[in-house]
Amino acid sequence: MSYARQEVIVNRDCPAVTVPYGSPVTIEEGCSATITQQLGGSYTVVVEGNLYRIEGIDGDALGFDPIEAQAHVPEGPVTAQSVEDAAWSLLATCYDPEIPVDIVNLGLVYACKVLPVGEEKFRIEAQMTLTAPGCGMGTMIADEARSKLLSIHGVDEVTVDLVWDPPWSREMISEPARLQMGLL
Repeated sequence: MSYARQEVIVNRDCPAVTVPYGSPVTIEEGCSATITQQLGGSYTVVVEGNLYRIEGIDGDALGFDPIEAQAHVPEGPVTAQSVEDAAWSLLATCYDPEIPVDIVNLGLVYACKVLPVGEEKFRIEAQMTLTAPGCGMGTMIADEARSKLLSIHGVDEVTVDLVWDPPWSREMISEPARLQMGLL
């Protein structure tokens, strides 16, 4: 994980998404990029004054090893509690590309329920919100959370619903995150 800015030259055409709008684009080979955030398996970069998110699988375009999605196997028997623990741990690896704090510590995850659907088989129902209802990255962040939760061994189904009640406010940010962000 890195918060320090780093200058790189993009070494191949690279798929990206505009921040905060969430529109897909291609960053062209040879462009100069400044990495502003490298968290949760993705990169946030500035290219020609515009902010983009690049998935970890495309890290090689920035000179890094690609980050492959991996299955998450809870330690010990697969129980509702071990799946829930793994779920919260993985949700804490999802980041808003503009904020170097994970969605759990930002207070964006309102619920994460683990329901049995068979022997050592589970369904996860999560509810989360965004810092602003019009955030174009919302679907992408929810999809990332869903994908990471589906990587948990024993999880067959995941729903991640974006909800707006209660509305998110700064008071929902954890104390350590507020300290990190200079809000204390």
